[in-house]
Amino acid sequence: MKIIALALLLILPFTSPPVPSNPRQSADDSWTRAELKMANTAGNASYLTAEEKDMVIYMNLARMDGARFFDTYFQDFVDAYNIRMQQYGNYEQLKVNRNDNYYRTLRRDLDQVKDFPVFWPDPALSNVAKAHAKDLNRNNYAGHTSKDGRTLNQRIATVYPKKSNGECIAFGFNSGLENVCMLLLDKGVPDLGHRKLILNRSSELNTVGLSIQPHPRYRYCAVIDFVSLPE
Repeated sequence: MKIIALALLLILPFTSPPVPSNPRQSADDSWTRAELKMANTAGNASYLTAEEKDMVIYMNLARMDGARFFDTYFQDFVDAYNIRMQQYGNYEQLKVNRNDNYYRTLRRDLDQVKDFPVFWPDPALSNVAKAHAKDLNRNNYAGHTSKDGRTLNQRIATVYPKKSNGECIAFGFNSGLENVCMLLLDKGVPDLGHRKLILNRSSELNTVGLSIQPHPRYRYCAVIDFVSLPE
């Protein structure tokens, strides 16, 4: 069994949802109705919230056409995020810098992504992700190991034993787009572990479980679990 390298993304808590900037063009207009439908594999997943479904959509769009995702939804996110961060005294630290290495390498990596298989959500795996997100909330901590000592592999093995797996955790955001964009950017994560998981193809991680929950320190935590299942 191959275990994907894990990473943890910690983001400072923010006070409000993103305010759309004046867009160059609606990102939705850059994608066909058929493409958006293809990305919406979680559309009928009644066990997910609207924002959790959005996480699936945006991950899938990035995998379907990375360069176009970068030029559309990701740019809209950066514009809105940077405007909102101007209210903080440490704006220079918080902002997404279009000249830094994380931004430039994301452009490079997404340029190489085209027609990757989409992710499919799974109720059992989403329950695993939800249980861990609630554990993080209840015990006010951050990490991939449960408070009772169970590892990611042990948690996922309760529903899918002996399967390749991985996990992304983000803190501070309650929207699907924000979580996906920040995980792809992976600012402050030298090994780019989140980005590699979301854009992964080598281990055929084709199934995801997701949950966004409140968190006492960071306001929100989002857990995305990945597993390789037979198609």
